Order: sequence, then structure tokens, then C-alpha cells
Amino acid sequence: MSSSSENPTVTERGGGKDRREDDGEKKEGGGGFIEKVKDFIHDIGEKIEEAVGFGKPTADVSGIHIPHISLHRADLVVDVRIKNPNPVPIPLVDIDYLIESDGRKLVSGLIPDAGTIHAHGEETVKIPISLIYDDIKSTYNDIKPGSIIPYLVKVVLLIDVPIIGRIKLPLEKSGEIPIPYKPDVDVEKIKFHRFSLEETTATLHLKLENKNDFDLGLNMLDYEMWLGDDSIASAELTESAKIEKQGITTMQIPFSFRPKDFGSAVWDMIRGRGVGYTIKGKIDVDTPFGNMKLPIIKEGGTTRLKKEEDDDDDED
Repeated sequence: MSSSSENPTVTERGGGKDRREDDGEKKEGGGGFIEKVKDFIHDIGEKIEEAVGFGKPTADVSGIHIPHISLHRADLVVDVRIKNPNPVPIPLVDIDYLIESDGRKLVSGLIPDAGTIHAHGEETVKIPISLIYDDIKSTYNDIKPGSIIPYLVKVVLLIDVPIIGRIKLPLEKSGEIPIPYKPDVDVEKIKFHRFSLEETTATLHLKLENKNDFDLGLNMLDYEMWLGDDSIASAELTESAKIEKQGITTMQIPFSFRPKDFGSAVWDMIRGRGVGYTIKGKIDVDTPFGNMKLPIIKEGGTTRLKKEEDDDDDED
């Protein structure tokens, strides 16, 4: 930046001038002197800044992670990388953040006294943000469970730099995040293999329906099933399967039970009558947005036992 001190005003003084001209020159000289002092101070400041090496820091959003996601909330971590070119540490006064979707605010906040960036250093500052799905869905009725919505993260860093003063660094990064929906679970049928009062073996045909706009990679199924009031089967199964978005997959789960230990509901099922059932549990799945543990529950369903020789296509 050039300053007026590079082109100083020179006032010639000679004889033959009256007092009024002299006074005018003194006034003009006085004004020029003040300007010269200001320019001198400014130049000295610039020279000190250049000599010491002060400059503005730079920053960017280096990544956004989702360490936890469930039916109720998503926890995001925004990584902001800040470079300090100065020979002294600089304080990060405030971090102001906002997440919006299609111009609508989802969440915002302020983190005061966010730390210090080391001299001639580079720091990655992590900003934790939680999105509560119930708050979002209650505010914006058009955001439906199972959907994927775009988001824009806006971050403003307030940094105190020596000599330069306080500056603001605005940053942005966009992405997508899901609003998860729990899968539907249903017992398609229970197929009977071998019967005795001491042990009966059967296969549970379990149907899982993915109502999300993204695929689910099934890793594990943990379930318990009741016929009437009797718990007849429970297990934690490590099962690999892909449930495509808006798709259905059927799992065949072998189990055994002792009819003599249970009540009338089991005997009604063995006689071929429809029996009310309940199934509860959870599934562990991989998604494009990270791992999720989603509950499964079905109450008030009706099923019956199929004999092994029954046609596999015969479903209730």
C-alpha cells in the first residue's frame, strides 16, 4: 500500500513575501506536517508487520463426519483446518455455526473461547453438532422419515491477530444426511420340520422391509418372538444381507422349542390354527452415512405353522 509520504509536499521559502503569505504557508505546513506524521506511523506499522512476518490466517472445512446416527438424532463433527503464518500464537475468539437445508435453519450455535492456534502452526478444530430429528420434523412437515435431505454447513471464525486486529473467516461445506426410518418386520410363516413334546424344530421366515431412500447392509439381527404370551425363540444372528432402498428381504431362521413348556398358543399353532405373535429386536446395518442400530417391532400379527411338505409358495 502506497502512502503520501512517498510524494512529500515541498514548500519553497524565499524573500519578497508579505506576512499574510508567510502565515498561509505556516498553516499549510502545519497541515502537511500532521499528514506526514500519520503517513510515517502507517509506514512504520507496515514495515514492522513485514519485518516481524504478521499475516492473515487461512482456514477451510477439511471434512464432516457422522460418528453416531440413530432414529432420534445425528451427531456430526465438522473439521476446520486453520493455518497461522504468524510468529506468535493467535486466539480463536469465537466459532459461529449454522446448518441449513434448502435455506431453512436446522440448528445453529456459538462456541466461545475456542482455543489457540500455535505460531507458524496448523490446527484442526473439531466442531460437534447434533441434529435432533423430532425438532426438524416438527418444524418442517415436508421432511419425511426415510428421506435424504441436503445440508449446508456455515462456519464463521473470529480470530484475533496481532497488529491486524480481529478478523472473520467465513467457511461453507455442503452434503447430505438421512432422516432414518425403522424397517418393518413381519413373520411370513413358520415352517415345521420335526415335532416332539421334548423338542420341535422349525424355520422362521422373517420379512424385513426397508422404507428408507438408501440401502441397508445387514450385519446382525437380534430378536425375540412370542406366540401369545409365550416366548418361543430368541437369538442374535450374524447375517450379511443387502436390503435395497424401498425393498424387501426374507430371512430364514432355524429355531427349536419344547411344546410341553408352553401354553395353548403353541398348541393352537401346531393344530394349524392362526396364532397371534409379537416380535421385537434390533438390526445392525451399514449405510452410506455410517453404521446404524435400528429397532424392529411387530405386535398383533397372526401366523400359523406350516408342515414341511406344504408348498413353499403358500403364504398366510
